[in-house]
Amino acid sequence: MMLFKTTEQHEALRKKIREFAEKEVKPHAFMMDKENMFPDEAIRQLGAMGVMGIPFEKEYGGQGLDVLSYAIAVEELSRVDGGTGVILSAHTSLGTWPIAAFGNEAQKQKYLIPLCKGEKIGAFGLTEPNAGSDAGGTETTAIDKGDHYLLNGNKIFITNAPKADTYVIFAVTTPDIGTRGISAFIVEKGWEGFTFGDHYDKLGIRSSSTAELVFNDVKVPKENLLGEEGQGFKIAMATLDGGRIGIASQALGIAQGAFEEAVAYAKERVQFGKPIGFQQAISFKIADMATKLHTARLLIYQAAELKEYHEPYGMESAMAKQYASDIALEVTNDALQIFGGTGYLKGMEVERMYRDAKITTIYEGTNEIQRVVIASHILGKPPKKAGGSGSAPKKPAPITGVRKHIILKDGDIQAKVDALVAALEKDGYDFSVGIPIDTPIVDAERVVSAGVGIGDKKNMKLIEDLAKAAGAAIGSSRPVAETLKYVPLNRYVGMSGQKFSGNLYIACGISGAIQHLKGIKDASTIVAINQNGNAPIFKNCDYGIVGDVNEVLPVLAKALGTGEKKPAPEMVKIKRPKAPKPTPAGPSYICGGCGYEYVPDLGDPENDIAPGTLFENVPEDWVCPLCGAEKSEFIIAKKEA
Repeated sequence: MMLFKTTEQHEALRKKIREFAEKEVKPHAFMMDKENMFPDEAIRQLGAMGVMGIPFEKEYGGQGLDVLSYAIAVEELSRVDGGTGVILSAHTSLGTWPIAAFGNEAQKQKYLIPLCKGEKIGAFGLTEPNAGSDAGGTETTAIDKGDHYLLNGNKIFITNAPKADTYVIFAVTTPDIGTRGISAFIVEKGWEGFTFGDHYDKLGIRSSSTAELVFNDVKVPKENLLGEEGQGFKIAMATLDGGRIGIASQALGIAQGAFEEAVAYAKERVQFGKPIGFQQAISFKIADMATKLHTARLLIYQAAELKEYHEPYGMESAMAKQYASDIALEVTNDALQIFGGTGYLKGMEVERMYRDAKITTIYEGTNEIQRVVIASHILGKPPKKAGGSGSAPKKPAPITGVRKHIILKDGDIQAKVDALVAALEKDGYDFSVGIPIDTPIVDAERVVSAGVGIGDKKNMKLIEDLAKAAGAAIGSSRPVAETLKYVPLNRYVGMSGQKFSGNLYIACGISGAIQHLKGIKDASTIVAINQNGNAPIFKNCDYGIVGDVNEVLPVLAKALGTGEKKPAPEMVKIKRPKAPKPTPAGPSYICGGCGYEYVPDLGDPENDIAPGTLFENVPEDWVCPLCGAEKSEFIIAKKEA
């Protein structure tokens, strides 16, 4: 029963975590934020203290405490650093809980015990470029190969990657049946074919590590299937319900920290002869902030208690997450306002907390999705439209739009290069002309771009040689320019960098992160060269060569011609391939009375017949919308010869 009061044990834990956070985390928070630095030592100490296994059974190395204790721990860590708080939240709620809830005894012995003891860090892989709020868009696949599954695909925005050791991954095991075809797997770091993409450079929670996961023919043992085949969506949704308590606690902690900073400042900053906290404008702000924090705390603690006693809590956890993260923005904003110009300076706690708060409204389900969840608990499922749908859901188009998607995998390098060059020349590319390699990206007709897959800086010579041979400028992915510093910052291509809208873009060792792909979506032709045949870049290119970049590039440069190039004429945009016409959902039918044509793709929405409804699925009492003729008077339309 919720008594709206924590126990002495809860407050003793709060005191213990707060003292640890003040001593071991807070002094380093500024530098962790500035340098994108993961708090390795603090997390190791939290593991030794048992904090990484707070809500799990002692039998498996946990502390055997309640869910509320876990929420308090996340709140107190987040009070000094939101990034450290979410490391604990993602480890506990997302990486560990599904194994505790759905794992068999062997899985618990192998994975749950080291996770609870903090010897291993856990993470959760659901989000993909086309599967965020809509988990049904999952494209990662796990094909049954008898004694193992073969895992292919990629996950983005994964908290605790690449630091985590154990990952709960969701993949399609039975295609074309929607969420019922998704299964869950326990995947270990270090398995062959399991690699990590770029580390994301984020606005806030910068001490939390976030990266892309890449699976290229990863063999997952049969015993690592979590739950049963087809149970993945159920496992993911149940996990997220609990995860929302963690993110709500993170949001609350960030806001609480900002509130305390603001109150202390309001007591010491004097204007007009008295501390500004006693000016009504500020005192009312503080009163409102305190009320919001109190309300958020009660929502979170209630959801935690419901979960602890195995009561339904999905709606309450959504309310807690939505409200706590919404008010975290409001409270941190007000806190910074109270500090005035001082609060806007780098190094101020409220400035960092202001940035940290925003993500809490986005991950673990956006707040828009939380409202959908809350409303669905109240209203139930929406009624189905009459007639239903006669066609399968359409797969999303590649991020870069329609592409030829000719991938050269077989044969030796020379054969693949010759095929590529022949195809490009047939498309109209003249490699006897070229542009300077330092041409600005936005003005370049051709670009040869380097990704982290090229390896050492010495391999940039291969990029330069290929750029000269292709008559192209040099570009790069963001990490190559920003982290590795192989090229100037103004050479990186992507959503936050330079946009390439010329003709030919050759991506060398670029995996194809969504931010990069959005920077090249207007290119006429995209060529991908990558060793990983399952890299996302191959779904978004016209031509691709699967192979070692450092072996392919010299052969390609030689094939394009390494001699001097004539100056290229003014660019003429090469036409991109046209989008194929979609296959009709079914045949059209003609009204025998007036000639009205019923087209399944269009349906008859004005009369509650949804687009995509096949004619045979139209209700028998439906009539022609023009003349009122009955359905039986319609005849199938003849196909044109």
